[in-house]
Amino acid sequence: MRLVFLACFFFLTGSAIAQHPQGYAGHQARDIKALSGEEIKQYRSGAGMSFALAAELNRYPGPMHALELADELNLSDKQRGSLQALMDNHKAEARAIGARLVEAERELDGLFASKNVTATALRAKVRAAGDLRSEYRLSHLDTHRRTRELLTAEQVEHYDHLRGYARDGHK
Repeated sequence: MRLVFLACFFFLTGSAIAQHPQGYAGHQARDIKALSGEEIKQYRSGAGMSFALAAELNRYPGPMHALELADELNLSDKQRGSLQALMDNHKAEARAIGARLVEAERELDGLFASKNVTATALRAKVRAAGDLRSEYRLSHLDTHRRTRELLTAEQVEHYDHLRGYARDGHK
């Protein structure tokens, strides 16, 4: 039995290695090595990119989806206006942070391209990019927190139902 297991393990491992013999081949042509063109586009547009899943899947709706479901949630005109303003402000903020994050990643990439990487410069560039990534995520999560404040408990529950989220695990 152990021999069969080992044979399967080596076969599967060998198959995985054979599928990716070139590692990151093709990535060297990227403008910013650590970001795909699609990721750059999403950051610059302020896209969610799953940064708010901790909120979304724990009963903290996002304003965009709440507005998409406005009729089903029976949102008042005041709620619609407040949610639209929240979303507009958030998108502007997320776009600005996203653009700064892309530039921070460009600077980190440029540091390595210069072949003059010092520990101090590396630490500064990584922290700058990391701080911006955290700020980007915080913007998305806080927008979900603020959205929930604009909805009733019944609307939040109905939102989760409409979005297909099970009640299991929700508090």
